[in-house]
Amino acid sequence: MTIATSSRSGEPSARMVLLRGFDERGFGFFTNYESQKGRELAENARAALVVYWPKLGRQVRVSGDVLKQSAEESTAYFHGRPLASQISALASPQSQVIPSRASLEEAVAALEKKYEGGVVPLPDNWGGYRVIPKTIEFWMHRDNRLHDRIRYTRQATGGWRIERLGP
Repeated sequence: MTIATSSRSGEPSARMVLLRGFDERGFGFFTNYESQKGRELAENARAALVVYWPKLGRQVRVSGDVLKQSAEESTAYFHGRPLASQISALASPQSQVIPSRASLEEAVAALEKKYEGGVVPLPDNWGGYRVIPKTIEFWMHRDNRLHDRIRYTRQATGGWRIERLGP
């Protein structure tokens, strides 16, 4: 999915991340808390998501507040990932300037040796976020730009207002 965040001053940025589940609590993803998106979410805990299926002519847009997932959820997800992904998360100073590709690969090799046959610890700076939707829009392609757009807006009472939007 695409996730868009912004700094405290409103400077937007967007990137692709892996949607790691959704339920009544919101839409989940995991990242390094010190990455650009992590820093922006610390300053401005709101985000927008887009999941797009071009062959189906469908997309879902979500916007809302963002909360960190629990340490238990982050740990469970982290240890369910392939070992190489765990090592990479530990080795990478995500979104930070690094001296070279070789330095990153050396860090990975050192951690592979260190944790060979052992458990890679959950990095302190890594975990999950959940986007709690305020709005969810379902978009479906239609010929001649007459797309269907249905927007759900969360109400203070807990229900959802459903509206059809013009294409």
